[in-house]
Amino acid sequence: MTSNSRRVGLIVPSSNVTVETELPRLLRRVDGVEFSFHSSRMRMHAVTPEQLRAMNAQRERCVLEIGDAQTDVLLYACLVAVMAMGAGEHRDAELRIAEQLALGGSDTKVLSSAGALVRVLSDLAAKRVALVMPYTESVARTVVEYLEAEGFTITGWRALGVADNAEVGCIPGETVLAAARELDLSDSDSLVISCCVQMPSLDLVQPAEEEFGLPVLSAATAGAYSILRGLGLPVDLPGAGSLLRADANVQV
Repeated sequence: MTSNSRRVGLIVPSSNVTVETELPRLLRRVDGVEFSFHSSRMRMHAVTPEQLRAMNAQRERCVLEIGDAQTDVLLYACLVAVMAMGAGEHRDAELRIAEQLALGGSDTKVLSSAGALVRVLSDLAAKRVALVMPYTESVARTVVEYLEAEGFTITGWRALGVADNAEVGCIPGETVLAAARELDLSDSDSLVISCCVQMPSLDLVQPAEEEFGLPVLSAATAGAYSILRGLGLPVDLPGAGSLLRADANVQV
C-alpha cells in the first residue's frame, strides 16, 4: 500500500447497496489520496427489532474478516442497528470492535454510522435537528429517542414507513425531498435528509441545503466526514453540503 493510499473497511447489512456506492463517490473527491473499500456483510432483510438484533449478533465474525484486510479505518455501517440497542450504544460498540481488532494486533480506527451522526451534529453545534428516515414509525421513534438522549432536540421528523431494506435502497429522491418539505424547518439548525446509510440521498444534500437555507447532511456524508477526521485528512469535498467543506478555507 502506497503512502497516499487508505483502506476503508465497511460492515454492512447484506441487503445494503447504497453505502458502498455513496462513500466511494464522496471519497474519490479527495485530492491526492486513493481509497479502496473492503466489506463484510451481516444477514438482514427487514428493518425490524428482531432482525436488527440478529444482525448485530454477527458482528464479531465480520470484524474478524475485516481485520484480515488490515484496513486503516472501519465503519460499522448500519445506523439504526446500533441505536436500537439503547442509548449511547455507539460508544460501547465502537470500543468493543476496537478491542477485538486490537487482540489481532490492529490499530484500525473504528467508527459507526450512529456515532458519526452524533459527532457530526456536535461538531456543527447543532442543537435543534430535523430528520427524514425510511423506517416504520416505531423504528423511527428509536432513532429520535437515541438522539434526544444525546442532548439534541428533534424539531420534526418524517418516517416513510419502509421495512424491507432492499426497498429502502430504491426510494426515489423526490420522495425523500417531499418528506423534507413537509417539515417546518424554521426553528431547526440542521436537517438530516437521510438518517440511514441505505436510503439514497447523496445527490439531494447540496440542492436541499440551497433550498432550505440550513446545513443538510446524511448518514453517508456524516460517515465520510468522520472517516476523513479519523484519518487526519482535510475535510474539503465539493458538491455534498457545507459539512464536507469544513476545511475549505484552512491553509495547509
